[in-house]
Amino acid sequence: MLQHAARPEPGPPAAGNGPRRRSYGWDDPAITGAAARELAGTAFFEALVQGALPPPPITATLDFGLVSAEPGRVLFEITPSEFHYNPLGTVHGGVAATICDSACGCAVHTMLPAGCSYVSQDLTVKFVRAITASTGRLVCAGTVLHLGGRTALAQARLTGEDGTLYAHATSSCLVRRPG
Repeated sequence: MLQHAARPEPGPPAAGNGPRRRSYGWDDPAITGAAARELAGTAFFEALVQGALPPPPITATLDFGLVSAEPGRVLFEITPSEFHYNPLGTVHGGVAATICDSACGCAVHTMLPAGCSYVSQDLTVKFVRAITASTGRLVCAGTVLHLGGRTALAQARLTGEDGTLYAHATSSCLVRRPG
């Protein structure tokens, strides 16, 4: 059984060290999910970028967003914050992995006709340098390297606005076609 260390009695917090709070909301994911099944990939992502469809809940949870999409390429952005931190005081690798996974999968999805879908088969992420709240805005570009009948290969690059690389990922996706 996991033993928890005793917590110190709460006292007055040091300046700036008090509890932080965050709240957010999201729209019904079924709306976007239905559109993803009915629209071709490019049209689906155009609707997301233009705000005609609500973004998926994960973007609200981690506070990142889709900036642009074209066939075979998408761009997301995120500004790291304290709520992304791990116990070491840097952004948790899972945040970088999630945005890279989103960029890879969505890049593949932009190239699919209506009625097709995909599922990530794997994700390999290489973390190049630490990310903190002082890092500033990051962009994550996802691009398709190969789209076949049953599988696709994509990559993502998470970079600072100055081009500094923070993480690189590759993903294989299983393409599901009707029939």
